[in-house]
Amino acid sequence: MKLQEKYAVNTSLVGRGQPHLGEEHQALGKAVASAGAEVSGKQEADGKQEVPRKSLNTYTWQEIQRHNQRADQWLVINRKVYDVTGWAGRHPGGRRVLTHYAGEDATDVFRAVHPELDVVQLYLKPLLIGELAPGEPSQERHKNAQLVKDFQELRNTVEAMNMFDANLGFFFLHLAQILILEVLAWLTVYHFGSGWRVTIFIAFLLVISQAQSILLQHDAGHLSIFKKSKWNHLLQKFLMCHLKGLSGNWWNYLHSLHHVKTNDYTKDPDARMGPLFVLGDLQPVEYGKKKIKYINYEKQHLYFYVVMLPLLMPAHANLKSFRMMYLKRDWGDIAWVSSFYIRHFITFGPFYGIFGTLLLIYFVKFLESPWFTCITQMSHIPMKMSVEENQDWLTTQVLTTCNVEQSFFNDWFTGHLNFQIEHHLFPTMPRHNYHKVAPLVRSLCAKHGLQYVNKPMLTAFGDIVRALKKSGALWKDAYYET
Repeated sequence: MKLQEKYAVNTSLVGRGQPHLGEEHQALGKAVASAGAEVSGKQEADGKQEVPRKSLNTYTWQEIQRHNQRADQWLVINRKVYDVTGWAGRHPGGRRVLTHYAGEDATDVFRAVHPELDVVQLYLKPLLIGELAPGEPSQERHKNAQLVKDFQELRNTVEAMNMFDANLGFFFLHLAQILILEVLAWLTVYHFGSGWRVTIFIAFLLVISQAQSILLQHDAGHLSIFKKSKWNHLLQKFLMCHLKGLSGNWWNYLHSLHHVKTNDYTKDPDARMGPLFVLGDLQPVEYGKKKIKYINYEKQHLYFYVVMLPLLMPAHANLKSFRMMYLKRDWGDIAWVSSFYIRHFITFGPFYGIFGTLLLIYFVKFLESPWFTCITQMSHIPMKMSVEENQDWLTTQVLTTCNVEQSFFNDWFTGHLNFQIEHHLFPTMPRHNYHKVAPLVRSLCAKHGLQYVNKPMLTAFGDIVRALKKSGALWKDAYYET
């Protein structure tokens, strides 16, 4: 049966790929399934829990929206109201993630970013203070209720199709590719010495290894490749810290913020590029009217080639990573990252010396940086940049991300990040399934009049510079306006 046909059938089937269900839901689902019945998609979306209704207070959206400050934070998840104020500091994803959704409905983002929601439900129960009043809609009144319902039904469908189940062999092959490249680099210098031709070849092997490492750790940071979370944690530390030399906790913190408020230049750290760049249509005008001119932003598209393209990885990422480890006294990540440098000194030190090995490390990062910059920015910089609009999950992600056309090379080269729309809608979905759900997402976007952007890779690369040039022109007009 084709995916489009599966989407047309009843979307309430309960499959084993439903990480959003709590323990009560799972037990109920098993009981109903054994009796030959089905659990409706609406019941799943509502997330009903075994809490007596008479024991819960009821609140209106007007009341909830007042609790949107750092010292007073309420969230709505599946119509239940939670006071997360006192617990926010212990949130594994960081306090800011909760602050960004204070006073709002967080149902879809909650389901999107947690791979093991049955475990998270245990933390939610003590924070439950009430529920939405019976006459209140399940989300804020300005949102399109039918669109939200359709997206939740789509999620139920892909869960029932087991699209959230990871293929362990797929990720093992990618890990094997990385390790083979690392070993081949060492064997090359061991047998042929450290001449400049050999060094260029070694750097080429290590660039591919480093690129594939960051893509694989990106998977480990988002989803449960292994059933036991401790193995996922160790895999990410190995990939990000030991193979990349960057802090895994630093990446998790910033990347979580990027996903929950994508392209919000006041909340998404990936969109906050000032004072080096101004992005989108609003920020350039804001800077221009305030007469802010750290650089000549009219020329920022040229500045991109000499600053961001070559230096994002060797300078920006490394400095930010080391700074956070130092300030947080993150001894675990410091130890893991130290193993990255120790391994390189042991492997290449006898041939290049300590200083030469450091030059090799950062030469590889310098070569990797243009690749990393292009594949991460091609799907975001040309898209909508804004401030907080509190739109529904589907609309937010579709407007702020775009796809790059699929091919075997594009999938491998980008680590399937050419499917950014699907990745942002379903961050915990294994990347080998993005192409399977893309037709369903495209169909839903067409139904609700949302533009699903899919472009050739070279066009996507060029759009980065074109978008920067456009934003620079907006800044110029606002800056010189009398």
